[in-house]
Amino acid sequence: MARRQKEEKQDEVQHDQILRELYLKELRTQKLYTQYHVNPLRKVHIITRKPMSWHDNLEEPADDRFLNLIHHAAQGPRKKYPETQTESQEIGWNADPLVNPARDDHRLNHHRVYQDITLYKAKMWSLGEDDRHK
Repeated sequence: MARRQKEEKQDEVQHDQILRELYLKELRTQKLYTQYHVNPLRKVHIITRKPMSWHDNLEEPADDRFLNLIHHAAQGPRKKYPETQTESQEIGWNADPLVNPARDDHRLNHHRVYQDITLYKAKMWSLGEDDRHK
């Protein structure tokens, strides 16, 4: 409690004097560094260049073997291999249809056909009638 009473008794002049002494002490201990160097005792880490940087890669020629390898890896498995490599690839490997899809054959293609009653109901539903599930 005695400490609090002493702090409360300080007036503005004493407070300014304390701040001035603190400021002068900081100025005495400060140094302005203008010359910088690498610490010889510290281990230096080599930083790699950025791979997508255009100015770093100007002097290096393009590696054709590497580009071919990347393009080959980007192809799909059907273009890379003549046969399947795994059992999972067997599903859908030969995706050609077994039967020629003739759109005119009505035995296989059941297109949506509108008659008079279906046209009427479709128009009613589009206008907002709510008896779809009845």
